[in-house]
Amino acid sequence: MSYKAVKLVKRPETDITPACFELVELDAPALEPGQFLIKQTHMSLDPAMRGWMSAATDSYIPPVGLGEVMRSSGVGEVVESRNDKFPVGAKVAGMFGWREYLVSGGEGVSIMPQELPAEAILSVLALPGVTAYHGLMEVAKPKAGETLLVSGAAGSVGSLVGQIAKAEGLRVIGVAGSEEKRRWLVDELGFDAAINYKTEDLAEAVKEAAPNGIDIYFENTGGPIQHVAMANMNAFGRIVVCGVIADYNAATPAPGPSWTQIVKKRLSIQGFTMPDHMHRFGELSQKVGAYLLAGKIKYRTHELNGLESAIEGINLLFTGANEGKLLVRL
Repeated sequence: MSYKAVKLVKRPETDITPACFELVELDAPALEPGQFLIKQTHMSLDPAMRGWMSAATDSYIPPVGLGEVMRSSGVGEVVESRNDKFPVGAKVAGMFGWREYLVSGGEGVSIMPQELPAEAILSVLALPGVTAYHGLMEVAKPKAGETLLVSGAAGSVGSLVGQIAKAEGLRVIGVAGSEEKRRWLVDELGFDAAINYKTEDLAEAVKEAAPNGIDIYFENTGGPIQHVAMANMNAFGRIVVCGVIADYNAATPAPGPSWTQIVKKRLSIQGFTMPDHMHRFGELSQKVGAYLLAGKIKYRTHELNGLESAIEGINLLFTGANEGKLLVRL
């Protein structure tokens, strides 16, 4: 049996272009004892992929090698098995890559409840959810009554950060890039305030939304909001750096805020990456899943169709054109 896959064949210099990828046909090998065949049904596209495409070897995870299938997480179904722990028909999730089928021995693959939609798995229980939970609850250590500012608030991680914070009794302010996203954050997700950075004066809008200052800033984007957030932080505030998507396609990163405020306000700043905590993935997934089961988390997806759609569709993440968790339905 043959199937389609997408390999990384060129590293992007700035923007990700179709020339970075090659669509290929691969033959599925015969199963050996202990192995099983997965038909991937849904594939996740995430901003972290830009870093995985770089040549940097000093990052938190090795880069995807040239000529290798592009890395991604996904959900699928076991369609053939020589492993009793993964029977035919089981719904599974893991790092499956940009391909329609794959053979696995079970390492890094989890069986998921049949009744749970693939969209919920990839939007909440997979990387976005565990990232949001760990970054907010274990790095920032929020307290009820505090004020949280989150950039990229309508994104897959930011929207969950804000909703978990609301469930924990915080005042939540989101920053997003369109009026539709701003309304969604307030009207649907229950944020206390949301700011459209493309049409509003960031400095004035943040000061108005957070008259008593900011206790926690959850950073997803970088850009001008960094400077505004720093200027409005309260003493002993915490800044959690999850990502800086505005710099991912830039040849030179934008200058960051002055360190003077860090000293004056005794701020704590910590970056984090989830590969450091993958051994706790199941535990963290259950913790964020509790909010979902309690009706305290909502999500929405932006779906592309067909494996080939990922080649150009991944750039929706960097223009902000996606409206919800970006997925590919295979």
